Amino acid sequence: MRYWVFFILPILIFSTPAFAQTLESDSFSDFSEYVLEIDGREYSISYAVNANVIAMQLDSESKSLLIGLDDTYDSQFFIGLEHELINAENNEFIILVDGEEVDYQITSDSESSTFEFFVPIGSEEVEIIGTHVIPEFPIGAVFGFVVMISSVMLFAKMKPSFFKL
Repeated sequence: MRYWVFFILPILIFSTPAFAQTLESDSFSDFSEYVLEIDGREYSISYAVNANVIAMQLDSESKSLLIGLDDTYDSQFFIGLEHELINAENNEFIILVDGEEVDYQITSDSESSTFEFFVPIGSEEVEIIGTHVIPEFPIGAVFGFVVMISSVMLFAKMKPSFFKL
């Protein structure tokens, strides 16, 4: 009998190269980088997608990150975001591609989250919605509040004559 087949067959099966390419979310070497400046601080956002990213904007009212795309082809979108920039309770984000909710996979550590989701050809906008974004309460509002309280305290202390009857 031909027993050599039992030796050659496993070698052929287990040594055949795999043609699928895996992209590890921890390895950002092939990723592009977008620098988003908020209140004088720069946040580096690493991403990979078969499209042109034309803009990223943080919307503190809707607690979301908006991403504008151009020349989009069917592809997986990988993006790494710091928890300080955008976060959600129990990692329950909502991701919309052109207004339609999509399924995503998330990998998180103590400092950041990496998202993976599909964007179809012709997509123009991605919105990642969380429960907290920076700045949650802008520093300008704090400064205005302090000025307002100080003014009230000064007027109360001075008791201007036009307040007297």
